[in-house]
Amino acid sequence: MDGSDPFDLFRRWYDEAHLAGQKFPNAMSLTTAGADGCPSSRMVLLSSHDRRGFVFHTNYESRKGDELSAFPRAALLFWWESLNRQVRIEGAVERTSPGESDAYFAGRPRGAQIGAWASDQSRPLPDRKMLESRVREVIARFGEGPVPRPPHWGGYRVAPRSFEFWSGREDRLHERTRFDASPGGWTPTALYP
Repeated sequence: MDGSDPFDLFRRWYDEAHLAGQKFPNAMSLTTAGADGCPSSRMVLLSSHDRRGFVFHTNYESRKGDELSAFPRAALLFWWESLNRQVRIEGAVERTSPGESDAYFAGRPRGAQIGAWASDQSRPLPDRKMLESRVREVIARFGEGPVPRPPHWGGYRVAPRSFEFWSGREDRLHERTRFDASPGGWTPTALYP
């Protein structure tokens, strides 16, 4: 695999997935674990990425938020079918700054902003009418004015300690390279398929 910098390689693959027409190149599986060690996965959208890590946003009081509070580590998985490629990322997780979360929230569609206030994400919902009623209450509360970020909502950044790049090949002779963080940078290791 070309390159010795996993951030540069990720950026190139991410851009190629976008150019190849991948509908959601920013869709990723996020796996967390609770205090009991049981893993749970769900699809989320990558909000941004840079050399500090990979950012997504959510309700801090959701199941994933609870699990990240108990065990601040996560695994991400990107799958780009149009290119027959995947990238796995594992690392420590921290909340983004309030300013970063505010800036991202301000750019979201108004309906998503209202939904962030109305939804007790991951909690039991007795009936759909209750959610619809809460949406109406939030709309009435903020009127036509700006919708501020709820205090229970914001970003998380996964700071990678390892990457694995996988590229599908004929006869299941796939190409795999893992990059592990080391004091001098990143150490690449080719893996059997």
